[in-house]
Amino acid sequence: MKILDMKTRKEILRAWARRYKGLKKKEKASVLDEAVTLLGYQRSYVATVLRHLAEVVAEGDGRVVRPFRRRSRRVYDARVREALKRIWEWMDYPCGKRLAPLLPRLIPKLEHCGELKAPPVVQQKLQRLSPATIDRLLADQKARLSLRSQARTKPGTLLKSQIPIRTFADWSDQRPGFVEIDLVGHDGGQARGEFAQTLDVTDVASGWTETQAVPTKAQRWVLQALQAIRRRLPFPLLGIDSDNGSEFINQELLRYCEGEQITFTRARPYRKNDTCFVEQKNWSIVRRTVGYARYDTPEAVTLLNTLYRSLRLYSNCFQPSMKLVDKVRQGARVTKHYDRAQTPLERLVTSPHISSEAKRRLRRLYDRLNPVALKRAIEGLQQQLDALAGSPSRKVDYDAI
Repeated sequence: MKILDMKTRKEILRAWARRYKGLKKKEKASVLDEAVTLLGYQRSYVATVLRHLAEVVAEGDGRVVRPFRRRSRRVYDARVREALKRIWEWMDYPCGKRLAPLLPRLIPKLEHCGELKAPPVVQQKLQRLSPATIDRLLADQKARLSLRSQARTKPGTLLKSQIPIRTFADWSDQRPGFVEIDLVGHDGGQARGEFAQTLDVTDVASGWTETQAVPTKAQRWVLQALQAIRRRLPFPLLGIDSDNGSEFINQELLRYCEGEQITFTRARPYRKNDTCFVEQKNWSIVRRTVGYARYDTPEAVTLLNTLYRSLRLYSNCFQPSMKLVDKVRQGARVTKHYDRAQTPLERLVTSPHISSEAKRRLRRLYDRLNPVALKRAIEGLQQQLDALAGSPSRKVDYDAI
């Protein structure tokens, strides 16, 4: 049978539609049978098209027939959109692939905390949203902003021969406790004088991130901050990997790691991918929260650390992330596969390397937290930082989240 082109099909349907409306039921069935055989369409589709065209062409041949579009019933109404928008803002604007796996656990949590007041039917619809639907429903809420920063790392010249090099490709550890560390400078774009720094410590296996502000990048401040972070970690510190800055490559930190039996490695010079895990958190945790303003006073350091106490709970317990599973190159095309989005706390709770007691502590911690209250506390401290700096310096690129 010869396959008809689209233009011919439309002409046939338009001709049949002129007489379809006045036919009896059996005659309509005969027309539908002929259309299914001749055009290859589904029977229900042909009936819908002929009914629509019959209404359009009934007024005469001179009227232009608009192309038929099947109208689907809207499933997610304004109530679902509004509730999703609030949750998206509370969770710090994640993309659909990160937010969708979180919703089935997050919605009962928000209702228990008294933050989400939505009918059961709305909650059920929220819990079955797909990542693509989330992005579509939130498309009009997203804005595009770009940020650029300048690195301030100065290479250390001592002890490099004693500290082995480790690249990003060597991080095959699935055991929590092997971390990457880096400093984020708060110089306001002008690297003059002394200014505050944030020590960023990120666990490779789970993504658990701790941050602490220090007055300067002096070796003693960095070591004290690292020791304080080590006491807060929910797992033993087994290994440290840093860049080649002199704040890390020094005798003081080397002696500490040797005395505590902590593996100490360093990245290759000028290769940021070697510390890619912590470099990601420098932006997603530190920059997106405190921005690019200059902080160079003791009051600013104290306020930063107050903010970081709430931020560590919010980001580690309620901010899911995806980890790269494999990467396949076919010519110039690279295909990446990621695992299901999970929070760092969830990754630790399911890890076979974490003790049962540590997992119980993490679950108790999660049960007593209110993510929206943490978000409000962070926003309040951000306003205080803005007042201290003179103007806000945070911009969010939602497409990159």
